[in-house]
Amino acid sequence: MLNIPGVSQHSVTTSLGKMVYYTADGVPWLSRSESSPSSPTLVFLHGFGGGSSAYEWSKVYPAFASAYRILAPDLIGWGESSHLERNYHIDDYLTTITEFLEKTCDQPVTVIASSLTAALTIRVAIARPELFKSLILTTPAGLSDFGSDYRRSFFAQLVSTPILDRFIYDFGVANELGIRNFLEQRQFACPERVYPEIVSAYLASAQKPLAEYSALSFVRGDLCFDLSQYIEQLTVPTAIIWGQKSQFTGPDIGRRLAQMNPTAIKAFLVIEEVGLTPQLELPAVTIGLIRRFLNSELA
Repeated sequence: MLNIPGVSQHSVTTSLGKMVYYTADGVPWLSRSESSPSSPTLVFLHGFGGGSSAYEWSKVYPAFASAYRILAPDLIGWGESSHLERNYHIDDYLTTITEFLEKTCDQPVTVIASSLTAALTIRVAIARPELFKSLILTTPAGLSDFGSDYRRSFFAQLVSTPILDRFIYDFGVANELGIRNFLEQRQFACPERVYPEIVSAYLASAQKPLAEYSALSFVRGDLCFDLSQYIEQLTVPTAIIWGQKSQFTGPDIGRRLAQMNPTAIKAFLVIEEVGLTPQLELPAVTIGLIRRFLNSELA
């Protein structure tokens, strides 16, 4: 569980099990005499990868807790939420993200989401635009965009091999050295920004029972798709933030996606010297940009 002052853990039940979420509902964000806030809601959705969880946004969302109702869930198969002994598919997350919004929000909300989850959120917003006020997305990509097929990559093929897949997860992901190496070499642009708390949070999530099922589904490419086939259907006002040194999908992919729908995508900004997760690598910069979008471009 995240240990942030005034933030507590709750859960809702989805069709795939319990979905845990964190919200700022105590001191210092609310006084002891206050009831549930009537402030607008911000929903923060983490990306996928070994050890992912709501921790990914934990350096950002407290900055908004005094003015907004904050919801930061662990997606199904990650963090403290239910872990199923099954291979996960795209529809699992389209469905449970929708169910989470329906069960926790009674008005259109701003969703702030990361990487592949951000791309999936675009598809949810296309199918159910009435659930959304706006989107603020970091590096939204389907990882098989513009006709590329991630599933044909060497690593995806390697992880698709039975028995070998569990070996790779146990020895390459679900241990401290594997987590640190991935964060330093692949996720962050600057390795010195990876500090022990980040490694510990990712490791705790990666070592949950059955956590390998969601992680391997992601690495095999079962959750990947071509976002360029959907992006033109988006009508919800959207801002996109892209790490200039994102190793998985560079900013050129982001620019091409944004140019396909300039009506809905109001802003596209690249942050220099940052990788896949600016919300962890440069949280203060990410907070400033989110605040800017909330106050202007997406109004």
